[in-house]
Amino acid sequence: MYQKSLFFDILRPFLGNSPKTRFVWQIGPLFCLRRDQANQLRKKFISLSFKRNPPVMSNTTSTRNQYLVPFALVCSLFFLWGIANSLNGSLIRHFQFALDLKRWQAGIVDSAFYAGYFVMAIPAGIFMRKWGYKKGILAGLLLYAVGALLFYPAADIRVYSFFLFALFTIASGLAFLETAANLYVTVLGDKKDAAWRINFAQSFNGISIILGPVIGSLFIFSKKDYTPEVLSGMTAEEIQSARIEEALSVQAPYLAVAALVLAVAVLFALTKMPEVGREEEKESGDVGIFGLLGKYRHLSLGVLAQFANVGAQATLWGYFVDFKIDFAKEEHLGIVQTIYRYAQDMTPEQIAGFHASFALVLFMLGRFLGTYLMSKMEARKVLSYYTMAAVGLVALAFMTGGLIGIVCIMLTYFCQSIMFPTIFALATKGLPPAESKLASSLVIMAIVGGAVLPPIAGLLSQSGGMKMALFIPFICFSYVLWYVFKGAEQQMVAGSASSK
Repeated sequence: MYQKSLFFDILRPFLGNSPKTRFVWQIGPLFCLRRDQANQLRKKFISLSFKRNPPVMSNTTSTRNQYLVPFALVCSLFFLWGIANSLNGSLIRHFQFALDLKRWQAGIVDSAFYAGYFVMAIPAGIFMRKWGYKKGILAGLLLYAVGALLFYPAADIRVYSFFLFALFTIASGLAFLETAANLYVTVLGDKKDAAWRINFAQSFNGISIILGPVIGSLFIFSKKDYTPEVLSGMTAEEIQSARIEEALSVQAPYLAVAALVLAVAVLFALTKMPEVGREEEKESGDVGIFGLLGKYRHLSLGVLAQFANVGAQATLWGYFVDFKIDFAKEEHLGIVQTIYRYAQDMTPEQIAGFHASFALVLFMLGRFLGTYLMSKMEARKVLSYYTMAAVGLVALAFMTGGLIGIVCIMLTYFCQSIMFPTIFALATKGLPPAESKLASSLVIMAIVGGAVLPPIAGLLSQSGGMKMALFIPFICFSYVLWYVFKGAEQQMVAGSASSK
């Protein structure tokens, strides 16, 4: 009887909690003659067993818990930079009157913004390789907040170059955030799910970019349409007063953005962030950043694909209000009016802003659908479908114009939704931790495409209307399509074997 009780007590922690075993444990004490000895032997046996076979599930659960809060906070960064990006389209149209600029001059808003990415992406990668993800993110948030605060004095003095400097400062901060966040979400978990994770995180970016056109329509754009006919009936003093009032309208929205960014910075400062791959980076020594382009073919071609993708996006988004007014100034989509309930006496710019916001709703839906599809099939295959549709839609918009052309451009937003994160994941796929941060900064640097291509599209529009500007996104999407099918194959140029 003693031996039976001893045997039951020792095995109890390992046999589970089924009804049968519970019954055994309930009657077990009836057979125990020396239970104190049984307890001592059981503890010793359990100690030896755990040393030989440590519990695997506890480590997995601990890792998941360690990554959960950091992943949620990083997702908030995608939301924040979406706001800054989507406000640029409103500024381009707004500054044309507020600062008395031509269309191509106002397009320099995108140039200054994306130039910040180009200049700061590599310093961001070097900074984070030395100091880690968390300090890089905090540096980016502080630059973002400072840039947003600079809009207040810039509006007071109405100097275009000051606005451009503020936008450059914001983009410099975003270069840190995007270099960190896009890579960080790919390493916070299983490598095979990296493309899914980055698309899921980018879905929060899709949510926030809807706000930009709405903020522009409600708080930035004037309720009065200053057409050439209206301006001809105003005195010089009245026109100047109207321009000053329009310039000041950007202050409150950007102050609100700065406050939100600073609040998120405080949360990051108080949260412990895991530094994945940090030890491997220290052991690897120095890495030549531009040498990576010659070493990895899929990375170098991916940088060009990201350049083309962002250039096409900046052209379509930045000039959307101009497309709408040029293609279909008096025609509007019924679904947009039904959803936004805008007043009929609103200006064409305001109504176009609501159409842009709805296009960004399509962008968000495209990203959620793309993320779902990537859980069912290969990310490259999903991206190929989206890119083929984008090429076709831009061509159709060029051929038709009118309200159909606007609908095609809006549907292009849907197709673009997964391009940036998926190109990023494909371009950095298979790279060791020692090289991944610097490779990430190269892909983020390619965002400068948004600075280079929109002014070219603006110049094309001067010669043949906004239709001519569509040549830029058509060429860009065509190259991205080639990259998806051919350029994204992983291959080391320096004599290494290629692998898909």
